[in-house]
Amino acid sequence: MKITKYTHACVRLEHEDRVLVVDPGTWSEPSALAGADAVLITHEHTDHADVLRLLGAGVEVYAPLGAELALPYTAVQVDETFTAAGFRVRAVGGRHAPIYGGRPDCANLGYLVDGTLYHPGDSLHVPEEPVETLLVPLQASWLKTAEVIDFVRAVAPERAFGIHDGQINERGLASVNGWLGQETRHRYRWPAPLESG
Repeated sequence: MKITKYTHACVRLEHEDRVLVVDPGTWSEPSALAGADAVLITHEHTDHADVLRLLGAGVEVYAPLGAELALPYTAVQVDETFTAAGFRVRAVGGRHAPIYGGRPDCANLGYLVDGTLYHPGDSLHVPEEPVETLLVPLQASWLKTAEVIDFVRAVAPERAFGIHDGQINERGLASVNGWLGQETRHRYRWPAPLESG
């Protein structure tokens, strides 16, 4: 499976002639959706779901049941397994991480794709099954670095790639990446936007 990271939380997964995109938000490049067969949305926040771009793409969208998105989508529930763009997907988690000040949260699903890659959206839910490749949220108003380190250790993936970094400058990014590389020992690395692996 080829994985391409786009700005912030968006990743593009390609295998053979199939393309699945996760969380193409307003900060990610429009090219993420080029030729996409399906899209997974972890939750309704605009940094994860660019509604206008998705409407224009005319691609099948999967999102959490009850997500407030102004576009048609296939509703997905926790523990549901389904096929999107030929990839087997299992939805886990259920709620967005708590936000400062008691602000309301929303439905948030993490997606385990083909039993190997895990995108948690805006949560630190640890799935029951083993994970080969973990996509790690690096920065958010609901998150601190110590929690990120504990999350990677709890999931214990074979490899971990940093995402959700659109609000962090180069110095901050170097610091967070340094901590994760030193403290997790799970073959952690930060791919730059548009980098594939």
